[in-house]
Amino acid sequence: MANSVINAEIRERAGKGAARAVRRAGMVPGVIYGAKQEAVLFQVDPRPLWKLLHAPGFYSHVLTVQVGKEKYEVLPRDVQFDKVSDEILHVDFLRFSKGQTINVEVPVRFVNEEKSPGLKKGGVLNIVRHDVEVLCAPSAIPEELVFDLTGVEVGDSIHISAIKLPKGVELTITDRDFTVATVAAPSALRSEENESSDEEGEEEAATEE
Repeated sequence: MANSVINAEIRERAGKGAARAVRRAGMVPGVIYGAKQEAVLFQVDPRPLWKLLHAPGFYSHVLTVQVGKEKYEVLPRDVQFDKVSDEILHVDFLRFSKGQTINVEVPVRFVNEEKSPGLKKGGVLNIVRHDVEVLCAPSAIPEELVFDLTGVEVGDSIHISAIKLPKGVELTITDRDFTVATVAAPSALRSEENESSDEEGEEEAATEE
């Protein structure tokens, strides 16, 4: 997703009552904060927000929010939804300064499934982490972290060390080589293994008798 521009309007008042008034007018209240500067209150049409929300990697892409004559480079930090209607209630954007590094979750993607012997046998790719948190400059945020499944067998685990991180990108978890995904045995194969184990157990019991 390219650096998208959101056009917004200044929101003069804070507070729950003011936010409700904004929503009654068909707009979404929001705030831009961070970089040790005063927060900027704004209101925005929900339609472009929905479009961005449905694009992959919404929370890991830098956006430009134009509020009046000012432009802000920001990262989405939080979107609140109504529990009943799913309407957007509020958005939070993080402003950053030059040279700043931030924590951000980057989506993972798996390629070459057709080259995995385990998946060819009917194994199931069990994704443990759909996103991985990294530390980097906003301009260096990767679109995604891609893991190659070539040669992966049933029972194998795919660890974070299987990928080379882009320059300037570091993991926030550094004390272990954590698992990103596994290839689990298909249910039919598990049933066969269980039956085989049961038969072996019965044979051993008969021999002992």
